[in-house]
Amino acid sequence: MPSSSWHRASTVLAMLWVAILSPSRAQAQQQAQGFAVERFYPSAAGAGWFVMDALDMQGDLGGAMALTLGYARNPLRVADGSQKLSVVSDEASADFGFAVTYRRFRLSLNMDMPLAITGDSGTVGSYVFAHPSVNPGANPDTLSDYRVGFDARILGQPGGSFRLGASAQLVIPNGHRTDYDTDDTFRSMVRALFAGDVGHFAYAGQLGLHIRPLDDSSTPGSPRGSELLFGAAGGAKLPVGRGADWALVVGPEVFGATAFRSFFAADDTALEGLLSGRLEGTRVNRAQLRFKLGVGAGIDQHFGAPEWRIVLGIEMFNRNQRPTLLGSQVDVTNP
Repeated sequence: MPSSSWHRASTVLAMLWVAILSPSRAQAQQQAQGFAVERFYPSAAGAGWFVMDALDMQGDLGGAMALTLGYARNPLRVADGSQKLSVVSDEASADFGFAVTYRRFRLSLNMDMPLAITGDSGTVGSYVFAHPSVNPGANPDTLSDYRVGFDARILGQPGGSFRLGASAQLVIPNGHRTDYDTDDTFRSMVRALFAGDVGHFAYAGQLGLHIRPLDDSSTPGSPRGSELLFGAAGGAKLPVGRGADWALVVGPEVFGATAFRSFFAADDTALEGLLSGRLEGTRVNRAQLRFKLGVGAGIDQHFGAPEWRIVLGIEMFNRNQRPTLLGSQVDVTNP
């Protein structure tokens, strides 16, 4: 065969080969579906810390209301080798919390409202990511997942050196997976809680299970199924004002989650630290206010732990006390 004919034939074969391969490559690319990125789960209204629980419920029927505003920078960045993409680069939200307490028990409801969620679109590996676009004007997403919880103090008394409790929460799906504010599945969390006050030092912690049906392990940065939850907090507790009607608590909170399928592996663990401070009323048998401020960063920035975060909270709660035959900490002098 003449060389010119051979050249034309090889060119045609090469073009046919490219045409055959191109559809298969396009078909190999998959669309990422999205999930609930947020790993900052505000504690129940009246619980004290941003994430941990002080377990100081007491008295007869009482309650609390809370508003928590937060902003997270780059809570979801995915990578595959040299490819990197900030799928969710900015996330601002408001969490509304309500709680009813009776003696050592609490029933709570948390509702999260995304204010703005933005990011970048692109391809990482064989997955195509579409950026979320939530804003209150053009594309609002009124409420994302609801959290209904029940907490109980099992051992210890408010103000004591050690308190032990348990918590159960049901996460009811709402919102849209493409906005990265829901898994679109029911989830649940069960946790063992502990807390205490020793002199001018307050502490709290948790260890639990996040039953998360969504396992999208093949997609970069996505959940890997059920997880272990963990966290701890501690800080100085100082009286403020004449008569110590207020208390200032300042200290760190560290919290995270790791997938059971690969315990504490770097790619399957989210870990975050938050330096928090709160100013709270201390008088009993009347409504009190609590103001909270926290700033922090992701220690292990995977599926939800952001580059940095700032949160602001305000709560209204009451500390009811009642006389008991056991003579526990009671103050009936402040009606």
